[in-house]
Amino acid sequence: MRRESRAKGREGTFWRPTTRQDVRQLVLAARRYDMAGRQGGQRNGPLGHIALEVLELLAHLVDFRSGRLDPALETIAAKIKRSKSAVVDALKALRQHGFLDWLRRYVPTANEGGRGPQVQQTSNAYRLFLPAAARRLLGRYGMPAPAPDDHDHAQAMKAAEIEAMRAELPLKDDLLFNIEPGPLEAALAQLIESQQLEKQRESAKASEPMSN
Repeated sequence: MRRESRAKGREGTFWRPTTRQDVRQLVLAARRYDMAGRQGGQRNGPLGHIALEVLELLAHLVDFRSGRLDPALETIAAKIKRSKSAVVDALKALRQHGFLDWLRRYVPTANEGGRGPQVQQTSNAYRLFLPAAARRLLGRYGMPAPAPDDHDHAQAMKAAEIEAMRAELPLKDDLLFNIEPGPLEAALAQLIESQQLEKQRESAKASEPMSN
C-alpha cells in the first residue's frame, strides 16, 4: 500500500461541489496556460496535449453536486486512448502546475493477514483546481457573474432614498454631500456661507422703503 493512503469512503472534505461553468473555465484556462508557456519551435507547452486531454476528461466525469472524481488509471487511459504511463505523466504535470490534486486510497480485501484484514490500493480521489496564474489568462471570462436582479433593484432603491434625502437638505449641505472632509470642504463651505450672507444683505436692502 502506498504511503499517506486513506480508506475509500473516508475522503472527508477533500471533494468540493463545483459547477459546469467552473469546469469550463478550468479547461479554457488550462489551454491558454499551455499555449502561453509554449516556447518557440516546441510542440507542447508546460502541460502538454495529453495532460489537456486528461483534464478535459476529468472535467466531464466530475460530479458537480459533490465534487466526487475517482476514475481508475485504466479508465482514463482507455477513454483518451493513451498508454497508462502517458496518463501518469500527464497527471503529474497537471498536479505540478496546480490544476489537480489527488488522494491515494485503499480498500480491504477478503484475505486475512497477521494483523487483520489485508488491504490493497484502489483508484485515487481527484480534485480540480484553477490556479491564479491560469485564471488571469481568462480575462473577462474569469470575472464574477453579474449580480442578480434583486441586487440591482436594491441598489436602485438605495440610490432613490439618497436622492430623496438630499432634496430635503439645506443648499450648503447638499452641495457638500459628495465632498470628502478636509481643507477643500472647509473652503467651499466658507464660500457658500459668504454668498448666502451677501444674498441676504441684498434682499434686505431691496425690502427697505425708499427715503426722500
